[in-house]
Amino acid sequence: MVDILFAGTGASVPSRERSLPCVAIRIKGNVVLFDCGEGSQRQLMMSPFSFMKIRGIFVSHLHGDHFLGIPGLLQTMNMSGRKDKLTLAGPEGFSDAIASLLKMCGGGLNYEIDVKDAKDGDIFTFKGYTIEAFSVDHGIPALGFAFREDDRPGRFDREKAMSLGLQPGPDFSKLQEGKKVEGVDPKDVIGPERKGRVIVYSGDTVPCDRLLNVSKNADVLVHEATYLSKDHKLAKEHLHSTAKDVASLAKDADAALLVVTHMSNRYDDLSVIEEECRSVFPNSIAATDMLMLSVKPRV
Repeated sequence: MVDILFAGTGASVPSRERSLPCVAIRIKGNVVLFDCGEGSQRQLMMSPFSFMKIRGIFVSHLHGDHFLGIPGLLQTMNMSGRKDKLTLAGPEGFSDAIASLLKMCGGGLNYEIDVKDAKDGDIFTFKGYTIEAFSVDHGIPALGFAFREDDRPGRFDREKAMSLGLQPGPDFSKLQEGKKVEGVDPKDVIGPERKGRVIVYSGDTVPCDRLLNVSKNADVLVHEATYLSKDHKLAKEHLHSTAKDVASLAKDADAALLVVTHMSNRYDDLSVIEEECRSVFPNSIAATDMLMLSVKPRV
């Protein structure tokens, strides 16, 4: 199972309804964060996701609303007895920023942190999935991230195996390990390999070719939609995307689902953003804080 939690969906400053940017993906109990704005740890505490199971924190860029929640979260994990290594990655200057923040906070951590300045094309490998960093366009060093689940084995046809005279237990285990049993080939009872799920996180950006290419056939595209198209001049000035921009990109990428986030507080009613997206790309959702989605494999 792969789940996405939208812990914070606001832009620049928090509001009563929306916390600052933080999107979490959970796979087999482990958690990866994309951005970690102020207050993210409290949002996680109110969710079904365990902050102690976080394996990596990936920051899109060094605007404060996207990473100032990290020091408090690291210290809370420390006080909660964390021992597992934690990977942190962000764009150029990220490692210096984290070092400065931790120095100001005082006190060491009793677990290892591996802090990296990432660049376009860098891949971070975890058990069962990878995270690829890619460049986006926000006027400063900025990244998006692609979560890619490893391909999964085909489905085992238990009934067919038994009809061929094989028994549950060692026979089934050997077949699933790729070994022939009593003349039965694994391909006779195991279906084709299943593609892993792909979730793309845009960070803050104007639409760009690199993001479009990475998003091709994604199961979920999580994209900022800071403005409506009627405010396109503001979007251009601040190097953000409009809802219509994002929907067009999702359509061109043939994504299965678009979820927009990082929406300006100027819009009290998020349905207007969702409607603008759906006018171009019907399978669109405007995320609200604490929305959780289970990602089904694309057929």
